[in-house]
Amino acid sequence: MARMKFLCDAERCIECNGCVTACKQENDVPWGVNRRRVVTINDGVPGERSISVACMHCSDAPCMAVCPVDCFYKTQEGVVLHDKDLCIGCGYCFYACPFGAPQFPQTGAFGVRGKMDKCTFCAGGPEPDGSPEEFAKYGRNRLSEGKLPACAEMCSTKALLGGDADVLSDIYRQRVTMRAARGTAATPPWGWDAAYGRPDAQGQPVPNAAPPAPAAPGSKS
Repeated sequence: MARMKFLCDAERCIECNGCVTACKQENDVPWGVNRRRVVTINDGVPGERSISVACMHCSDAPCMAVCPVDCFYKTQEGVVLHDKDLCIGCGYCFYACPFGAPQFPQTGAFGVRGKMDKCTFCAGGPEPDGSPEEFAKYGRNRLSEGKLPACAEMCSTKALLGGDADVLSDIYRQRVTMRAARGTAATPPWGWDAAYGRPDAQGQPVPNAAPPAPAAPGSKS
């Protein structure tokens, strides 16, 4: 049985937030809840990297370990889902998750968490597949339709991948091998260099670059 996982290639992510929009549109996510978000480090400077983050559907999920009512369960494909009818809104899963995946609606009264919501890998919930009740609580069940999550299919640079963990590992291994074969001198068609150009190519100093060697005596400058 395939184990479903997400993989985000930080070398390809361009922070377009297409995955975020696709998730909210496909699953009718309520206001104040973001099942997926894009995190950027070194924003606006050379070395900038972005990565799309959501529930990683951990093999040993900490949210499942801390939930006092056992509302979490795992499918045969390894997708971590939850039952909103059992959730009591205690917030333990929110504090246990290292990715900040569990979200709580912000439209209620102060201090009232409500039912927890998170990424379902577009696999719905415990209700019958494709039923109106399932969509109202968890969004669209694309996996039952033989489709991948909407966020992964929407990614224009294929930075975000979703599917069988073994297949994703093979894809990423091929990408790393190709990058190593091209060498560091080759500029990929994505990332900082492609968007803004290398600083040295524009006559600007390169950060942490060694100073030029002094000219030999008698040489023309």
